[in-house]
Amino acid sequence: MLKGKCLCGAVSFEVEGELEHAPEACHCSQCRRTAGHFLAAVNVRRTALKLSGEDNVSWYQSSEKVERGFCCVCGSTLFWKPNMEGYQWTAVAMGLFDPPTGSRLSKHTFVGDKGDYYDIDDGLPQSLSF
Repeated sequence: MLKGKCLCGAVSFEVEGELEHAPEACHCSQCRRTAGHFLAAVNVRRTALKLSGEDNVSWYQSSEKVERGFCCVCGSTLFWKPNMEGYQWTAVAMGLFDPPTGSRLSKHTFVGDKGDYYDIDDGLPQSLSF
């Protein structure tokens, strides 16, 4: 079981079972502004994500279809959650997980919107959008 928490520990979580997906790095302007760089996150089935300190999670509606969760105590970026009916996944920021995660980044998305101050040269697949 994977576990993790925000910087201050006010929000913690467990993921039941194994991760079903590999993490991705999103370089869109919203993720960059939220995370301060790009956002590395992994989609976790909502039924497998068990939160503690949920009252310390604040949600920000960043677009018509997406909410972003952060810790209202320390400000840590926590989640990216589409609010589309029937969508079963919440993306959890990789930096929150206690090591070892046993995971590796699988790809870079929205690279056409990435910051101009860095290069992506790790050999992983890149896409202009999802």
